[in-house]
Formats: sequence, C-alpha cells, structure tokens
Amino acid sequence: MKTEKEINNIVGKNIKKYRYMYKITQKDLAKKIGTSLSLISKIENENIDKKINISTLYKISQTLKIPINKFFE
Repeated sequence: MKTEKEINNIVGKNIKKYRYMYKITQKDLAKKIGTSLSLISKIENENIDKKINISTLYKISQTLKIPINKFFE
C-alpha cells in the first residue's frame, strides 16, 4: 500500500501531465477552479504538506475533462 505522500506525488504528476496536454497554465487552472496558484503549484511539485481536498481534485478533473481515477494511475 502506498503512503499518503506517494499518492500525493502520483496525483500531482498526473495533474501536471494532463494540464500540459490541454495547454492550461497553473494560473488558468487555479482561476477556473477557484483556488490559488500557490496550491496548484504545491500539488504539482510534490510540496503539498496536507491532504489534497477531494472537492479540489474533483474540480480539477472536471476542468481538465479527465476521469478522477486517472490521477491515481
């Protein structure tokens, strides 16, 4: 079983990958989901020191049009 940090790292890398695929900046993603650029940066760069909020993850998946389970692969 993976640790929370390992899961956060996988999720962050996948968010970054899909964001790049759709050519959306961190700033644009943050604005579209109503959060800070700083949070998006922390999630993607493995610097998040807390759990990723499920509603934030849901909003990201909806914005990027990616099924939420893809972030965990």
